[in-house]
Order: sequence, then structure tokens, then C-alpha cells
Amino acid sequence: MEEKLILTEEWDKTFPKSDKVNHRKVTFHNRYGITLAADLYEPKNQDGKLAAIAVCGPFGAVKEQAAGLYAQTMAERGFLTIAFDPSFTGESGGMPRYMASPDINTEDFQAAVDFLSVQDNVDPEKIGIIGICGWGGMALNTAALDTRIKATVASTMYDMTRVNAKGYFDGEDSADARYEKKKAMNAQRIADYKSGSYALGGGVADPVPEDAPFFVKDYYDYYKTERGYHPRSLNSNGGWNVIGCMSFMNQPILKYTNEIRSAVLIIHGEKAHSCYFSRDAYADMVNDNPYTENKELMIIPDAVHTDLYDKTDMIPFDKMEDFFRKAME
Repeated sequence: MEEKLILTEEWDKTFPKSDKVNHRKVTFHNRYGITLAADLYEPKNQDGKLAAIAVCGPFGAVKEQAAGLYAQTMAERGFLTIAFDPSFTGESGGMPRYMASPDINTEDFQAAVDFLSVQDNVDPEKIGIIGICGWGGMALNTAALDTRIKATVASTMYDMTRVNAKGYFDGEDSADARYEKKKAMNAQRIADYKSGSYALGGGVADPVPEDAPFFVKDYYDYYKTERGYHPRSLNSNGGWNVIGCMSFMNQPILKYTNEIRSAVLIIHGEKAHSCYFSRDAYADMVNDNPYTENKELMIIPDAVHTDLYDKTDMIPFDKMEDFFRKAME
């Protein structure tokens, strides 16, 4: 039995509602029994079975932010889409709250494919996924596991296992640095156990220190302003639990991406601090992979990380539509 969720029926997105699509809330469950909440966007005046796309991300965001914008826009272009909240976050179920897991979050994408595959108006042979930021890495990880997926887009992606284990720009890639991180988190586990609750790590810095790196200011400009703030977004508020991402340090994803046979499009901003994740992920994906003709890395000139969250003049939706249609022929 699915967990009963309390879903907001009012339009509370960070983007305007389109008059070209029908919208409704849906729920589905993953193999761990967690019920996930999603917004379903369906193009108006479309008959027959549609190609479908599941969208998630960014890491620490909710479906009312970038994922919903991507989903609604792709629905305007003729796809049936869902934007979902991952386990333990947003309107989705799962306890305790604000935890992340390489396994469970990959499973969340697979559960979305389960759901789409059984819809009466979806062609189960034409299902794709889009992952944004940290869920870009999860999308690639899912594509390496789920043979039902015909096409995957990873936009402004993070490899969350890499950044947790090695730090930004691999600046903490040493056994000693990892040991100190693990030591601190294990101490936090004891403190949490004693208190009976989980301490939050804090969302995006507010206020932003004057000497903060540009990418910190970039995140502030999205998550902490009217542009992208949402009351259920972890990044907009208290963040993940301090130990919420602990397992990312010891469980690398993207191990078998060079065995992906289906189509993959990786998109990143040229000036994004995170661009190295996509460049390296693409290189690893095509290395010794006999299926490279349907793989592509697209770099957007002058774009920074959060430009691909919501700036519709920079997000290459035309390219994405063409990519999905060709991959799902």
C-alpha cells in the first residue's frame, strides 16, 4: 500500500503555468515502498500514445523549481512528462527526512519509468529521463542500469559521489581529507542519536560573504531570491541533514556508463564551475564504448551553472526535443 501524501493542489511553482498543457498531481512508489509525489504535464489536444519523459533535480531542489520548468516545456512540445520529488524530500514520502542515497535516488528514476510505462496514453517503448545538477549524475547512473530508457539528458550535472569524496575541483582528494570528513560525520551521528533528531547542514549561504566563490553567489541568486526560492526546497532553506549524503563518499556512481547503449545528451554551461563534471563524465562514457554514435556533449557558450536551471533563452530545448524524438523513433 502506498503511503498517503498530502499534496498541494494550488499552483505554487517558480514559473508561470502554461495554457498549452494539462497539469495534475500523481503519486507512485519505488521498490523500497516509498511513495513519490510528481507533477504530470500532458500536452493538450494530443491523441494516441505519447513519448514520455521523467525529470528530476537539481540536488536539494523540488519539482516546483527547475525540474517542473523542464517538464512543462517538454510537454508543450508534445511529450507527456512528470517532474518528481526524490525520496525523503519535497512532497514525497520517506523517513527520516532530508536524506540522500546513490541507490535509492537511482531507484527513484527507475520507479518513475515504472509509472510511465503503465500509463494508458504512454508508449512504453518511448521513455526518456532528464536529470538536472546532481540528478544529472543520477540520470546517467540510471541509464547504465535501466534498459527501458531510450534517451537521457543530463543538464548542468554534478557527480555527487565525486564532489563528496574529493571536494570541489578534486581539491580534497586525499585519504587524510576523507578521514577527517568521515570522523566529523560519525561524531554527528552520535550527537543525532542522542538528541533523537537530525541536525541540518544549512542550505545556500545567506547572507553570502563578500569573498565567497562565484558559484556560491550563483546559487544564492537562484535559491534565495524570488527567481527560484521555494519553501519546500532544501537549498532554499535549511539544507540536507549533516549526515544526509554520507554514503556518497563511499559509493561511486557512473562506474558503468561506458556500457550505456541508449542515447545520451550531456549539456553544460561553458562558464559553469561544475563543467568539469560533464566533460569528464562524457569522456568516461565514450571510452571503450562501442555505442558512441548516439552520445553527445553540448557546451552552452557563456552559461554558468544555474543559467540552465531556468533561463529559457539558454536552455537548448529545441536541441532536446530533436534529440528525444530521434532517439525514440
